[in-house]
Amino acid sequence: MGAMTAAPPGEALAGLLLQYSTEVTARDRRSIEAAPALLPKGSEVFIAAVPGESPGEMIAAAAQLRAAGLVPVPHIVARNFPGLKDVDRVLGRLADEAGVDHVLALGGDRDRPAGELHCSLQLIESGLFGAHGVRRLFIACYPEGHPRVADEVLEEARAAKLRAIAEQGLDATLISQFCFEAAPIIALARRMRCNGPKVPYRVGVAGPAARTTLVKYALMCGIGPSLRGLKQRQALARNVLAGETPEALLAEVGAARLEDPGLNIAGVHFFTFGALARSAEWAEKMRR
Repeated sequence: MGAMTAAPPGEALAGLLLQYSTEVTARDRRSIEAAPALLPKGSEVFIAAVPGESPGEMIAAAAQLRAAGLVPVPHIVARNFPGLKDVDRVLGRLADEAGVDHVLALGGDRDRPAGELHCSLQLIESGLFGAHGVRRLFIACYPEGHPRVADEVLEEARAAKLRAIAEQGLDATLISQFCFEAAPIIALARRMRCNGPKVPYRVGVAGPAARTTLVKYALMCGIGPSLRGLKQRQALARNVLAGETPEALLAEVGAARLEDPGLNIAGVHFFTFGALARSAEWAEKMRR
């Protein structure tokens, strides 16, 4: 039998993009109103929790996306709630008014929690997600680590969250923070395969955006190593940080996925930074 022939980069990329999700904020009216024309029916649209926004704004955005035939995935951030009663109330409204059954559970980065909650494991172990009809829980993972949390603590917390989700009979998907190199994304997939349950891993990438926007959010989110490496490779830096596409990065990830299906890489999540149309139009072009 001959050696396996690698798929062309375009084929690997198109296969990876068969499933992708995007992200908006509740106050990004332009993106929310444009989403139905930009995205395939049934696409998941995450709704980021932004400081200063009320739960009502997120619920209204989720209801609008659901009515348009899309799947809203609100961020439920532990540190933003005074207590579980408040989480219970918001989840109830999300279910009743927007049919929400997919949620991203996060701890949050604010230094002072609004109340007694400080991590997403508390949200999961409360049982409130299943009680309100949530079927799929997304939890975060970090290819380049977390700026405030040690790697071993991240791994222990991820394992505990996946155990709790499985015990409740819910589906889990890991979704990664964005970075600018494929190597950390693939390396994380390999570590997770060795160290925990086999669950889908959706790769987070920065969608096309202005250079200043990408650098701003990268620094805010602790995207250090790959950002520094990107700046050292001047030609690539000019392309990526000028708002070009993540084609090369995703083609490499797609090739790794085809070569090793056991990595459980399952699609792409675009951090759009207020430019949903750019990400959606590019993703649809690559899929075709």
